[in-house]
Amino acid sequence: MNIAIPLYPRFTALDAVGPYTVLAFAPGCTVTFVAAEPGPVLDDRGSLSLAATASYAGLPAPDVIVVPGGPGTIEALSDSALLGWIARAHERTRWTTSVCSGSFLLGAAGLLTGRKATSHWGWLDQLAGFGAEPVSERVVIDGKIVTAAGVSSGIDMALTLLAAMSDEETAQSVQLAIEYDPRPPFAAGSPKTAPAGLAEKAMALI
Repeated sequence: MNIAIPLYPRFTALDAVGPYTVLAFAPGCTVTFVAAEPGPVLDDRGSLSLAATASYAGLPAPDVIVVPGGPGTIEALSDSALLGWIARAHERTRWTTSVCSGSFLLGAAGLLTGRKATSHWGWLDQLAGFGAEPVSERVVIDGKIVTAAGVSSGIDMALTLLAAMSDEETAQSVQLAIEYDPRPPFAAGSPKTAPAGLAEKAMALI
């Protein structure tokens, strides 16, 4: 199972690394970071880079794509090389997925019309501009398109995807291997549970 994660300037690291870690642990899966050209790509903090080891042209037909989000999504919406690769790869993927605002790139590639999809809570409603039906859920599956909400939900999405690609026992084994047993110290991970006034402070950090 060949899985491709495209990188573009100012992507959010955990959007890419969370699913990468889950899927790279899975038996029979090969995960490759791709970009317009091989080489390092800086994240949204400007202090971490991941290396793309293949170009879009070098991996035109992966079985799965995982599109990360991040502040760089805005510029990436006009990246014809990235959007063209997503659209062409989708024609032959088994699964086309995204994390956070990566769903906007799926939308810009023309893949979300009439489909349910999710994204980070701060921009979720804007998915309607791509013809999608915004859904406030951590992971949303519509056909072979799987979208995840903000950042950390990419781990949940990847485990969900792994269960669908193989079986629940495999996904559970990977979950245990990476000791994914989240117990956050605060109930502030969703605008539904966060203290009043915190949403504005949170959005100012992005």
